[in-house]
Amino acid sequence: MRALLQRVRSARVEVDGRVAGEIGPGLVVLLGVGRGDTPERARALARKVVELRVFPDERHSMNRSLGDAGGEVLLVSQFTLYADTTRGRRPSFEAAEEPARARELYGEFAAALAGLGHPPREGVFGAHMLVSLENDGPVTVLLESS
Repeated sequence: MRALLQRVRSARVEVDGRVAGEIGPGLVVLLGVGRGDTPERARALARKVVELRVFPDERHSMNRSLGDAGGEVLLVSQFTLYADTTRGRRPSFEAAEEPARARELYGEFAAALAGLGHPPREGVFGAHMLVSLENDGPVTVLLESS
């Protein structure tokens, strides 16, 4: 499982011209589910997202977590995080999980965030989405479950 985090001042995701999810300061989490991922990995990765210290303290050092900063989460499914570009010019997505199983694990991740006190606003799994954000920093971090 891969989560690409972007610290933002604000963000929103639109589907078919309607806002599906919107947040103020916090994290946009682009989540990719890979073959072989498990509910345990989803829960562990959610905990890492919540506890990761990427928000500034009073000295502008990244010492505060999502909870410390009172931030929100915008969660967006992103199977393209599993793109393999080692051959040719067209990415292969063989390492990405099948959609039905990926949806289950995406839901497990979202539920784990909620259980940790950070219920996410969300895009629409599998839909074509327009994501707008104001990146703060910029701070972008890639997390992977093992």
